[in-house]
Amino acid sequence: MARKAVLVLEDGALYEGYSFGAEIMAYGEVVFTTSMTGYQEILTDPSYSGQIVVFTYPLVGNYGINTEDIESRQIQISGLVVREYCQAPSHWQSTKTLSQYLAENNIPGISDVDTRALTRRLRSVGVKMGAITLSELADEVLERLRSLPRYDDVDFVRGVSTSVVYRWEKGPTFYDSLNEAGTIGSAHIVAVDCGLKYSILRILHSLGCIVTAVPSTFSAEDILRLKPDGIILSPGPGNPTNLGYIEDMVRKLIGIKPIMGICLGHQLIGRALGGRTYKLKFGHHGANHPVRDLETGRVYITAQNHGYAIDAESLHSGLEVSHVNLNDGTVEGLRHREIPLLSIQYHAEASPGPLDNVYLFERFLKMVEGEKC
Repeated sequence: MARKAVLVLEDGALYEGYSFGAEIMAYGEVVFTTSMTGYQEILTDPSYSGQIVVFTYPLVGNYGINTEDIESRQIQISGLVVREYCQAPSHWQSTKTLSQYLAENNIPGISDVDTRALTRRLRSVGVKMGAITLSELADEVLERLRSLPRYDDVDFVRGVSTSVVYRWEKGPTFYDSLNEAGTIGSAHIVAVDCGLKYSILRILHSLGCIVTAVPSTFSAEDILRLKPDGIILSPGPGNPTNLGYIEDMVRKLIGIKPIMGICLGHQLIGRALGGRTYKLKFGHHGANHPVRDLETGRVYITAQNHGYAIDAESLHSGLEVSHVNLNDGTVEGLRHREIPLLSIQYHAEASPGPLDNVYLFERFLKMVEGEKC
């Protein structure tokens, strides 16, 4: 029999259910995602570090866990909340259940929660810190929760970024020193790992690029020593105002090499050029957000996972908005009138979600080729 568990929010709200996965306490910022599939990609997306994820889709785990659909080296979420999880998955690639996968990675889950009511609450009052617990009394958990660091105040990027330089060749190839990461052949793209998803590396590799991933703590000089043709600033978790060290690095690289920023990378570009960021009420998490490309007028359905956005009124230094969210009008992309630079707030690599936006990688690579000529 599954043990009873409870999700406690910082405002005192309680949601009862049953434990699966690891039987431990966990805390984090509670967010909801509207993706209907792709739970394995979401679990391993570093952008969810420090967060307890609520699935609005009622059934999770029905196709099990496989060895292909991972986006980083481990599960990144702090905890999982579902209405129902499937104990007997059916898929030819499945090697284990969702509960087994969570337990192996020491991540707790709670099922049989009224996720509809929970989602409506988060939409109404905004995201909240929360905790999943089995044994502690709710009042004790609430007191403990209020004493722990808030999501907005923690630098999660340092915890999810790679600690070594590696080359992506259908999987990471690690190097002991920068000198071993020399490049030959087609465009060499350096990806700054702020919470890098493997799908970004897969797509760049499939487009003929040589791709090298580097730690988020690298300096501009370290990156330029690798002789990149272009630089990708990856997605990642947390509040961009905690990342002044990356902002400084980005500021020094702007105008030197073509740069593409994705999600957190997009926010860091905006901040490096004097823009401001702010926290959204409940963020954008899911695979069905409509975005308009202002250059073409075309609307794309996008995958998103972020809790902060750029203030359009704060933009200057040649930056202009290139994409907007049709749900709430927030900034979804930037371009520069003079410098080879573009950024998007959403995930062009999807995983999970639609692949409508891979064209942006191709647009970036055309910019890179233009600078090489």
